[in-house]
Amino acid sequence: MSMATSFLGGAKDRLLPASIPFRFFLAAALFHVAAWAELLLGAGELPGWAGGPGPVLAALHLATLGVFAMTAMGASYQLLPVVTRAALASTWPARGSFWLAAPGVLLLTWGMEAGLVAHMQIGAAMTGAGLLLFAGLTAVNLARAGSVAVIAAHGWAALGAVLVLAGLGLTLVWDFAGGFLADREGLARLHMVWAVFGFMGLLVAGFSMVLVPMFVLSRSLPARPGWAGLAMGLAGLAAASAGLWWVALAGAGGAAAAHLWLMRHAERNSMRRRLGLSFALLRGGRYILLIALAVTAVFWATAPIPNAPTLIGFLLVAGWLLTFLMAVLQRIMPFLASMHASGASGLPLLISELTAETPLRIHAFTHFAAIVLIAAGIVLSDTLVIRLGATSGLVGALAFAAFAVNVALKLRKAQKASRDIRRGKRVERRG
Repeated sequence: MSMATSFLGGAKDRLLPASIPFRFFLAAALFHVAAWAELLLGAGELPGWAGGPGPVLAALHLATLGVFAMTAMGASYQLLPVVTRAALASTWPARGSFWLAAPGVLLLTWGMEAGLVAHMQIGAAMTGAGLLLFAGLTAVNLARAGSVAVIAAHGWAALGAVLVLAGLGLTLVWDFAGGFLADREGLARLHMVWAVFGFMGLLVAGFSMVLVPMFVLSRSLPARPGWAGLAMGLAGLAAASAGLWWVALAGAGGAAAAHLWLMRHAERNSMRRRLGLSFALLRGGRYILLIALAVTAVFWATAPIPNAPTLIGFLLVAGWLLTFLMAVLQRIMPFLASMHASGASGLPLLISELTAETPLRIHAFTHFAAIVLIAAGIVLSDTLVIRLGATSGLVGALAFAAFAVNVALKLRKAQKASRDIRRGKRVERRG
């Protein structure tokens, strides 16, 4: 059975109201714009940045919490009930997690940009509460996911990582006020590892085993490589926590290799010959992940790479994860909208009717240009080149936001038309 058939079978009965996932996706698109704008403001600080309040720290968290976490929450709320074939018992916790996390990210990053500790503390507490509510709701759904054990295992591991990174993040925020940490830099590095490779890395690996086969119309993926990748990823996280960084890098490399093999397997068995622009982004993100791991190994082997820690972090956050999530959003938003809305014929709207291609082309070109320019600017310590890259990224983010808003407006229009048709039919029957 193909993954698409398995996914779509009875899926409409388990769809959430469109307003729930779309509020997360639209927020992610707006935070995406804000992240590039903040990076543009902090271009001069980026090459040798070593932490501390300011626009670079704000840009980093607008990306990780604003874009990554919002996308992960919206996708999890919608996809897991479909994958597990069990609808959410209640939707109010999902809405509540948004109204905690989204304002929390705004307040947290405002505090980071301006150096306002109280704003950071309140924002961190709100965001952490939203993430914990998300974790609890997701755990209830994962408990019913016995038929997709390897995907559920990735989900459970990601939820564990949420608890770790939230605890580390709150500790780091409170340290801005008290200065009680003996090794703040080491804890911040660990926080980054658990956020990038723990929470997001595990979710990317798990959801990719559902989404990529569905998008390319291939059969379900073999579970054994997925289990192997999960084991190596968890071993890498444990090694990083113990300070065994070379072992951690080996675990990350092994997990990446298993993930790339699975994705390549899905694409080789695809029933679609032309996979479109989103798959150019997906593949590009995978290659950047490998480059980031290779740069890490070379740097640790004492090769003199200027500003290597900043370069590695940028490649992982903006090059790998941001590229991946933008690719997923540009596929999943029209797909979900088509399942929620019907045209005048009463049939679901075509995905092509909901997709604006020009903004996506602009985004793809400017996004990759931004990655190349900023990476070069970091190595060269050239503020002008970084500003050019951040400007390119901002243009791409604005184009992507236009695409996302266009999907939401077309969905709203179609839903209104559908309600009007149903209302007219009821009036006719009464008459």
